[in-house]
Amino acid sequence: MQYDCLVVDDEVELGQATCEYFEMFNISAKHVFNSEQCLEALMENEIKLILLDINLDQESGFNLCKKIREMSNLPILFISARQSDDDVLIALNIGGDDYIKKPYSLSVLLAKVKVILKRLEESNTVRTLTIKEKGLVLDEKAMKVYVDGNEVRLKTKEFRLLYYLYQHKNKVISKQELFANVWGDEFFSDGTLNVHIRKIREKIEKNPNEPEYIKTIWGTGYILEL
Repeated sequence: MQYDCLVVDDEVELGQATCEYFEMFNISAKHVFNSEQCLEALMENEIKLILLDINLDQESGFNLCKKIREMSNLPILFISARQSDDDVLIALNIGGDDYIKKPYSLSVLLAKVKVILKRLEESNTVRTLTIKEKGLVLDEKAMKVYVDGNEVRLKTKEFRLLYYLYQHKNKVISKQELFANVWGDEFFSDGTLNVHIRKIREKIEKNPNEPEYIKTIWGTGYILEL
């Protein structure tokens, strides 16, 4: 799906009302409540800009902004009830494009969003989700992977598996977690997962038998080291 705006706010009524207001002016919008849903939405949809609250249930918007900036240069507008200049400075210094204090006027917020969308349209460059680490580049929009500037072709499931490992880089991920989040409700054997990991290694590793990126943690799962 394609959305002009992703609203990340744990205030359900406000987030939904903002999206409904935007839709009245032909600005497509999607509302999510937390960091996990935000990252999932970025992975599964084409997003043009993000409205990000600071006070989220599971993780602060500041931390989420830092994660997004590791993988994307999408415009981020902070929306928050926090009024201090320190919060504004932090938001802008970690990669926010603007800071809008709550309670905000929907009409003013819409105007700011329209300005950014118009700027993106005029430049004909919708900024995409791109991850760059140690010679490894993931273009989420095109579902392409580059190693040292050379494109390597991954199948859809291989890309989703690699991307999920990237989202949790430097953390051991169990096989059960990978099945649940990459394959969903489908059941697959360990052999299926092992085959996918082996195929990814063959495409991104200099030596698949001595992997630099995807390491096996025997008896548990895998870790993407960056």
